[in-house]
Amino acid sequence: MFMVTGGAGFVGSHIVSALNARGTSDILVVDDLTRGEKFKNLATCQIADYLDKRDLFDALDSLETPLTAILHQGACTDTLESDGRYLMENNFTFSKRLLAYAQREQIPFIYASSASIYGKEGRFLPEAPNERPVNAYGYSKLAFDQYVRARIDRLQGTVVGLRYFNVFGPREALKGRMASMVYQVFRQVREGGVARLFEGTDGFEDGEQRRDFVFVNDVVEANLFFAEGPARRGIYNLGSGVSHSFNDLARLVIARLGAGSIEYIPFPAGLEPCYQSLTEADLTSLREAGFAREMTSLAVGIEDCLQAWAPEISATEGVGSSS
Repeated sequence: MFMVTGGAGFVGSHIVSALNARGTSDILVVDDLTRGEKFKNLATCQIADYLDKRDLFDALDSLETPLTAILHQGACTDTLESDGRYLMENNFTFSKRLLAYAQREQIPFIYASSASIYGKEGRFLPEAPNERPVNAYGYSKLAFDQYVRARIDRLQGTVVGLRYFNVFGPREALKGRMASMVYQVFRQVREGGVARLFEGTDGFEDGEQRRDFVFVNDVVEANLFFAEGPARRGIYNLGSGVSHSFNDLARLVIARLGAGSIEYIPFPAGLEPCYQSLTEADLTSLREAGFAREMTSLAVGIEDCLQAWAPEISATEGVGSSS
């Protein structure tokens, strides 16, 4: 049985769907459905069991079916969250306890890390000199990466951290302000005809800040590649390997929707010190680990998303803002 933590979330529910597509429904989803509308991400999926994350550790020793792999996607992903204790409880301590269980039971453990770890350095090799997070969220992710890295020579079986860059795709509507810039621009243009981009920062001109946008299907495939393959241990970047400016993104969306314009808005006061104006994954170590999949281009990914996003927006009106 596969365990997917955060299984009702964006990436987690796509992993569940992908396992279903491979003929697997023996899946344990772990999540927190306090926000009940998250059920929509799993409504078309087949699972064998569900646990609230608060009940997980009490239930682990009495699971009916042995676990095949743990795909740990659950986390607080709000980059603007200021409660450091909350972030460390969710993103560090919870992960540490789950890793200890995986090691004890010899279960492959694949977890979601984050490109926010790199901060504003502009260097994206997964090495300590490049890791300078500029917010508490990024630090909580780095702390667990450091915990894994300090024990890497003593760990058994597969233990893999995947540093997600800017993931986008269907089922983002419930992410609110943490939805990808791709989704936010699509929604802005579709609803108001205008893509609102930030004025220049960190030496970048208006709208020229750059992001590595990685399609969610590629992220799913990387998770399953490591979960199902031979034992590997390491921390790898997971992006497309190519960055695009926000202007490029807006033009792609406007061209596809057939109308729209770009407006530049002032940068929010106080945000610039903890804002990444550039992300671009170095995929060298990921390729060396054997993940050879050709990453989906931004244009193709947007095309795949458009039909899914329109009904998602309609279904979640009033649930939360995407900007």
